[in-house]
Amino acid sequence: MARGHDVTLFATQDSITTARLHAVCPRPYSEDPSIDPNVWVPLHVSEAMERASEFDVLHSHLDFIPLTYSHLISTPFLTTIHGFSSDSIKAIYYKYRDNPYVSISDADRDPQLNYVATVYNGIDLRQFTYREHASGDYLLYLGRFHPEKGVHLAIDVARTAGLPLIIAGIQQDTSYWEEQIAPFIDGDCIRFVGAADGPMRDRLMGDALASLHLVTRPERFGLTIVESLACGTPVIAMDLGSPREILEDGVSGFLVQTMDQAVEAVAKVRDIDRASCRRAVELRFTLDHMVDGYVNVYEQLLQGQT
Repeated sequence: MARGHDVTLFATQDSITTARLHAVCPRPYSEDPSIDPNVWVPLHVSEAMERASEFDVLHSHLDFIPLTYSHLISTPFLTTIHGFSSDSIKAIYYKYRDNPYVSISDADRDPQLNYVATVYNGIDLRQFTYREHASGDYLLYLGRFHPEKGVHLAIDVARTAGLPLIIAGIQQDTSYWEEQIAPFIDGDCIRFVGAADGPMRDRLMGDALASLHLVTRPERFGLTIVESLACGTPVIAMDLGSPREILEDGVSGFLVQTMDQAVEAVAKVRDIDRASCRRAVELRFTLDHMVDGYVNVYEQLLQGQT
């Protein structure tokens, strides 16, 4: 919209946007148990598809379901794949393998699909305050609490390194929380502060000595890595998937493969130049970079180059 494009956003009625909002579903089904996704997702998708002829391009971020409509319309149809939730859904992607796709990292690609670009997620730097020095002597995990996110590994690293760990986020796996996280929360070495809104996220990240991103499966992108770097805070990340596309090892953080390496990285993290962390985001991961990437893809679609 800021670039002067005419944008219609198909989203829930409570969405906040400068675009022209077209909505049928009042709220996200994840926030309202009375909203049945088996009913409302098809209703939502069909609204966009039935109006496809009004647009130059339709761009979907809604996984695989809209693909099943894509050969019924003549409007160029682009899908950004934000990771595959399971291997079983790939059957639909493979049926539409020749459709144009965008990946959010080079690491998160399936060789059978027609990728036209990788467009990294971009952030609004105005929401992240750069701090030249960390005012807190603690490590940070911020995200959802799920085994694949490695919160239990962050706890082990912090305890071994002898530094406090603050964890912030939402509980996504109850048994994981109760068995591997909650028993270690003591308000001192391991401190849980709840879910973090924007200002709290900015403060926690900016004051931290380092953020820990010790995932147990290949990372699709790692938005919290970029957010932490934007505050000037280096990241210690498991070298699985996309982190090596974001972090420069020894410059904006450390890529590790074992817990011993993660503990060693904690000991070296004070040597990282926090200005280089911020600069890494300014050069590659801003909203402007993301918009540039997508506009370039739209132009390719309109010129029939994909």
